[in-house]
Amino acid sequence: MTDEIFMREALRIAQHAEGRTSPNPLVGAVIVRDGKIIAEGWHRQAGTPHAEIHALNMAGELAHGATLYVTLEPCSHFGRTPPCARAIVDAGIKRVVAAMSDPNPLVAGRGFEILRSAGIEVEVGILEDEARRLNEIFLKWVTKKLPFVTLKFACSLDGKIATSTGESQWISCEESRKFSHRLRDINDAILIGVGTVLADNPSLTTRLVDGKNPVRIIVDSNARTPLDSNVVTDKSARTIISTTTNAPAEKISALKACGVEIITAGDGQRVDLKILMSELAAREITSVLVEGGGQIHFSMLEAGLVDKILAFIAPKIIGGSNALTAVEGAGFEKISDAVTLKNFTAQKLGDDFLLSGYTEA
Repeated sequence: MTDEIFMREALRIAQHAEGRTSPNPLVGAVIVRDGKIIAEGWHRQAGTPHAEIHALNMAGELAHGATLYVTLEPCSHFGRTPPCARAIVDAGIKRVVAAMSDPNPLVAGRGFEILRSAGIEVEVGILEDEARRLNEIFLKWVTKKLPFVTLKFACSLDGKIATSTGESQWISCEESRKFSHRLRDINDAILIGVGTVLADNPSLTTRLVDGKNPVRIIVDSNARTPLDSNVVTDKSARTIISTTTNAPAEKISALKACGVEIITAGDGQRVDLKILMSELAAREITSVLVEGGGQIHFSMLEAGLVDKILAFIAPKIIGGSNALTAVEGAGFEKISDAVTLKNFTAQKLGDDFLLSGYTEA
């Protein structure tokens, strides 16, 4: 029970850096001596000291003979920073309690081996489920070489994301919109289809004080994105446009000349989304927030690329057989083929409800 109390604190402080450590995981560390916390640390950004190092520096000589609680196995290799496992040994830590092992092939048990070889007592698995949820993005990226994909939409009670005339501002309430900008802030990238660019000319930026703008990804098979669109001209964030080999070469050249990155994904009429996701992961884009429209939502679901769904449901009835819905495309022909969410939850946000759940992707 005592171990769980200190591990919960390590998990709590790890979240301070949410959205800032990519492609590294979120990690928190707590050092305890005589039943009291004497030092804490969390990983803040890739390339900077890890959580354990921050905690060890704070503890100083008091670390000798103490217990270290850490949410992930200490690293054992030289990457952007030196190995933490060696620093733990050198500090004289007596016992290490870790929530889970690191599935990264560069670590994968080697950190624990270093500790045990030095005579340090190691216990693994305290609050492991919570630790895995904390690092669901990192775990998918490092094990499957794919980004963690969240599909998000706001709709009326009858499932409409716009009226029959195309009006969509604002279906959701202010609290929901603030939450949505927080999602942009903590995800590496935001993805939409070219139809949304043509209809709305969005900026896809984060309207938060000290917010981080995600990489903007446009699925645009034929390179139809206008050169004067915000995602091309405003330079607020990096923009990637994914096309096919069928896209006109002159349009590709013009977009590149504007500073846009191009990913060619497939040689068919439509972008191969599985290829695109692999290419993004290879560029250390570990999380993608999908924001529309309805066609791209269905395509991502059909391809089995969505991990999590967030639906903001507003207490409004819009109606209209021609009004846009959150998921369009061909749809699934059988109820048995429909996407069923797991670990489904609901919470109140202002006048709206936020429904969330995980797919089996």
